Amino acid sequence: MDPSRLHPQARAAMQVQQRVPLTRATLPAARLSMVQATPAEVGSAPAIRSVVTVDAGGVPARLYRDRDHDAMPVVLYAHGGGWVTGNVDTHDGLCRHLAAASGWAVLSVDYRLAPEHPYPAAVDDVARALAWLRGPEAARHGLDPGRIAVAGDSAGGHLAAVTARRARDAGTRLAGQILICPVIDPAADYPALDEYGLDREEMRFFWDAFAPPGVDRTQPDLDPLRADLSGLPPAVVITAELDLLSTEGERYAAGLLAAGVAVTAVRYQGLIHNFPRKLALFDAAHVALAQLAAVLHRW
Repeated sequence: MDPSRLHPQARAAMQVQQRVPLTRATLPAARLSMVQATPAEVGSAPAIRSVVTVDAGGVPARLYRDRDHDAMPVVLYAHGGGWVTGNVDTHDGLCRHLAAASGWAVLSVDYRLAPEHPYPAAVDDVARALAWLRGPEAARHGLDPGRIAVAGDSAGGHLAAVTARRARDAGTRLAGQILICPVIDPAADYPALDEYGLDREEMRFFWDAFAPPGVDRTQPDLDPLRADLSGLPPAVVITAELDLLSTEGERYAAGLLAAGVAVTAVRYQGLIHNFPRKLALFDAAHVALAQLAAVLHRW
């Protein structure tokens, strides 16, 4: 590790979560480790007007609203965790902050996790939640079915990108897509950045759990880079210099731009994977959140 490349806050942040080597046998411990580290990583979240659990088309979800207006725009949010860890609780703080800063409602989806529920379970769950947002039940919650953005971090960024493309193919117009340190490329050809947190073996475990050997990973639902990217909604892509996923996220942003999609792509120097969620540890997380809120104000 080159100490000069690592932001001081990133160096401290890497010591917060207890690292558990990922195997099928240790997965329960890895899931628990993420949950236990959440208070130290995310910190206290703002009190907002309304947080309720909803059944989003058969998918459990949590709806955040910090305004009391009808026809609120809404962000459909997919949490990170390699498709195998994480839940609405690990991302509760981030969703509260996003709802408070943006004025949009946020629907956080508790999609089914791999390997118990491999592809296409998570993709289908997010799609069902989107369909619910476009139906009459969402309107009864004061949401605008015509003004929906999709968002996610890490593996949730992958789900958001796939959902945006699926929506376009179905003729559904979305307001935008927010991809935070997204997983994009199943080829798993990663740079040697293992010492900065997320490592190559973890990513191989995640991909094998989500899309087991034998599944065609070249299909657009697994490899968004192979899709026709024209006509997709405007995008914000946030990457971190020392994240082994930064290159593929930036390749996807470049592909969107080449296809004529409006893209804002920002790389944060010296930072590590998924720093925007860790609001208690990174000053830059609050800067990134402010950027996302500003974009949502424009959408």
